[in-house]
Amino acid sequence: MRGKLKGNATSGTEISFGEYGLMSHGRGWLSSRQIEAARRSITHYTQRGGRLWIRVFPDKPITKKPAETRMGSGKGDVFEYVATVKPGRILFEMGGVSREIALAALRLAAYKLPVKTKIIEKNS
Repeated sequence: MRGKLKGNATSGTEISFGEYGLMSHGRGWLSSRQIEAARRSITHYTQRGGRLWIRVFPDKPITKKPAETRMGSGKGDVFEYVATVKPGRILFEMGGVSREIALAALRLAAYKLPVKTKIIEKNS
């Protein structure tokens, strides 16, 4: 069964490593490809400056049966891995770059993700 995503995130809701973060405001699945696309857009924009922490990991296997296959004959093969995301979860954190660069890079990463997000700063 695929499961339900009820409630809000209880862990991973505070910025722990960097100064800026990308927080989820929606719920859903982030595939490993989407996480990698967001990571690439951040590192490309910052020109590999600063530090980036990825706070989600795709550890849920999703299966899929091949196209034009008859019903039955067991469960399908693993198609991809996803990370389940609830509202309030920190997805990415950044540090060691200026505020403008961090906000622009996280905005680019948010375009690659299927959930609504919000850019937050550490309360210092």
